[in-house]
Amino acid sequence: MAGEEPAGVPLSEVTEPEITDAPLTETVAEQVSGREVVDLTEPSDGLPPVIAAPDELAEAVRRLAAGTGPVAVDAERASGYRYGQRAYLVQLRREGAGTMLIDPIACPDLSGVDAALTGVEAVLHAAPQDLPCLAEVGYRPRLVFDTELAARLLGYPRVALGTMLEGVLGYRLAKEHSAADWSVRPLSAEMLRYAALDVEVLTDLRDALAEQLAEQGKTEWARQEFAAEAAAPPPPPRADPWRRTSGIHRVRTRRGLAVVRELWNVRDEIARDADLSPRRVLADQAIIEAARLPVTGQPPLTRPQLEKIGGFRARNARRHSARWLTAVLRARELGDDELPEVTGPATIPGPPPAHRWS
Repeated sequence: MAGEEPAGVPLSEVTEPEITDAPLTETVAEQVSGREVVDLTEPSDGLPPVIAAPDELAEAVRRLAAGTGPVAVDAERASGYRYGQRAYLVQLRREGAGTMLIDPIACPDLSGVDAALTGVEAVLHAAPQDLPCLAEVGYRPRLVFDTELAARLLGYPRVALGTMLEGVLGYRLAKEHSAADWSVRPLSAEMLRYAALDVEVLTDLRDALAEQLAEQGKTEWARQEFAAEAAAPPPPPRADPWRRTSGIHRVRTRRGLAVVRELWNVRDEIARDADLSPRRVLADQAIIEAARLPVTGQPPLTRPQLEKIGGFRARNARRHSARWLTAVLRARELGDDELPEVTGPATIPGPPPAHRWS
């Protein structure tokens, strides 16, 4: 399939009118006014089985290769439950192939899917969120249509998938499992139904937005942005990731920031070893409160004093009490030249992320 033009409404074939000062796209309320909104509750082809064996994956690859047009793609992670951003379910839907739910834990190598979809446009919503975890299992789309980014280029005020499906296509999508723990096994029928519906009409949304991009004269803008997303290398490690601790603005001394840094690093090590979200090991609020404890003119900190902070008494945190105390004491004993600066590293130059365009 290499070199084939992706089906749907090819961006390269759309004639762009001159860009005008016409008002931005209507709000969702204006768009659905007078039109019935249909609840998406069941996949049109029924709930597909989870693909969790090599022979099942081989059959899915065969069907994907025989399908036509773009492929709708989504991935479910376990953010807030597990360490990192790995995929725990991959959803694909293509005309002629149907919907497929692949368990990447049981089938961790999706290079066959990648080969079958070479040259096929992948339709994703908020592609930068899913592309890294898809690459980890061997699927790397080279052609991308990002419906969230398209919506931002079109001027939509709210660009969540459910909002876009309702406003543009008139479909209401339940989102009650968006923050679920997708690492659990087996996945419930309700979770699988939710996952299948996420790609049910994603290609339809793509086609509608491609037409609107052409109407606003933004097709080429979108093509360049999508290409940049597809070609983007993995993001470099953050400088001083501990500075993203929620509430850190309340810590106003270098010594306090050193406590945040030491506790954050210990928590991250524990979370990685246990495959848990760091905030399930120790809450950000507990780290900030420990960093704001008085340092000068006070007797040495003891474990009971530290455990007066509620977060350190939580079940996952309590078992590591000795390590928390050691981290705090280490920060308190650092020399002045070892303390972090109050201001972090300079911002990397370049355009702001899409969610800050307004």
